[in-house]
Amino acid sequence: MKVAVVGVTGLVGGVMLEVLKERNFPVTELIPVASKRSVGKQIEYCGKSYTVIDNDTAVQMKDIDIALFSAGGSTSKEWAPKYAANGTFVIDNSSAWRMEEGIPLVVPEINTHTISSETKIIANPNCSTIQMVVALAPLEKEYGLKRLVISTYQSFTGTGKNAVDQYEGEKSGTEVEKVYPHPIFENCLPHCDVFYENGYTREELKLVNETRKILGDQEIAITATAVRVPVFGGHSEAVNVEFQKPYELDSVNAILNSAPGIVLEDEPKKNKYPMPLFAYGKDDVFVGRLRRDDSIANGLNMWIVSDNLRKGAATNAVQIAEYLKESIL
Repeated sequence: MKVAVVGVTGLVGGVMLEVLKERNFPVTELIPVASKRSVGKQIEYCGKSYTVIDNDTAVQMKDIDIALFSAGGSTSKEWAPKYAANGTFVIDNSSAWRMEEGIPLVVPEINTHTISSETKIIANPNCSTIQMVVALAPLEKEYGLKRLVISTYQSFTGTGKNAVDQYEGEKSGTEVEKVYPHPIFENCLPHCDVFYENGYTREELKLVNETRKILGDQEIAITATAVRVPVFGGHSEAVNVEFQKPYELDSVNAILNSAPGIVLEDEPKKNKYPMPLFAYGKDDVFVGRLRRDDSIANGLNMWIVSDNLRKGAATNAVQIAEYLKESIL
């Protein structure tokens, strides 16, 4: 298959190459695409060297099967329709298309049924949304979701390479350009993305709106606080769930144990619980600290951890590509 990676020189673009290779995706020809300032750079993939080109050049090819986009919302808005017009399936990692009507917002463990041969642009959800809904979807089917109260602890890598540079510069005492309004080294910022007039950030509202769209339920009450933390790889989430129906903890454990993409780590007496340090570099969603919330009826507390650059971005996109290959292309 002829596969383009748009934004190949970025953090997520690089991980996309790693995941394509690890999962043995049948790339017969790789098209590495980036901004004009990166044109001409060499990219190594599976023992071969490829020259980076720009979107103008890539679109003229017209025979690309799949384009994995991780180049920002404005680039996606401009170029995704041009690739799609050529018959290319675009899997976009930005927020540009997620809430567009008619554009599927896909987590393969949950809702590949929303993809058809006509949906040429497919949106990859936000990283913190992906890991949460992977854990919640099997429970939602059994008990129904009434309300979610979410607190996130998100790696600075979610902001991109410049945030990594800021962290490393602050750690070493080197003066660097800052992408955050405050230090991230040895600090926590209750500030993920921009603030809206209602006091919530865009990241917090993504958790609300994307979760409802993916699970197909606009009635779930959801509130969130998103925090950026000085952790290199992996997002963590404390999620308080109010189900519509009564549940038993043993049943919740059994459901999560058998659900795809989930690793249950819930033995606190043995100090066994999910942590981003050990989720780093892995494709699974790790779930633990399961305990009943006795302050409300049908309440459950969960701790959910995943590598935000892998399942939260690159792996989810490649899994969508795998579905396209097996079921549509």
